[in-house]
Amino acid sequence: MNITYDDFKKVDMRVGKIIDVKDFPKARQPAYKLWIDFGELGIKKSSAQITKLYKKEELIGKQIIAVVNFPPKQIADFMSEVLVLGVVLNDKEVSLIQPDREVPLGKRIL
Repeated sequence: MNITYDDFKKVDMRVGKIIDVKDFPKARQPAYKLWIDFGELGIKKSSAQITKLYKKEELIGKQIIAVVNFPPKQIADFMSEVLVLGVVLNDKEVSLIQPDREVPLGKRIL
């Protein structure tokens, strides 16, 4: 199914930096709870199934890309506010999508 450029512009993808990571044992699939700084947009929370490829400590300070205009979603006892983007590999591991250099937080992806 094709979409128009106007459809694409409705998806608000922004650069954020992970500032805190916690285990999320109540999630159905192994996941972390993330707190992400989006600059002027503030700090948003997300649940991400990225435990196979990433250790908590290596995620701190990592810039990522996330969709910031989905409605919040309740996941177990945690409210996920943004969708962190990644590539799903054959074995269901998720590799994060990120800028190839440090960029200002909150910048929009076009």
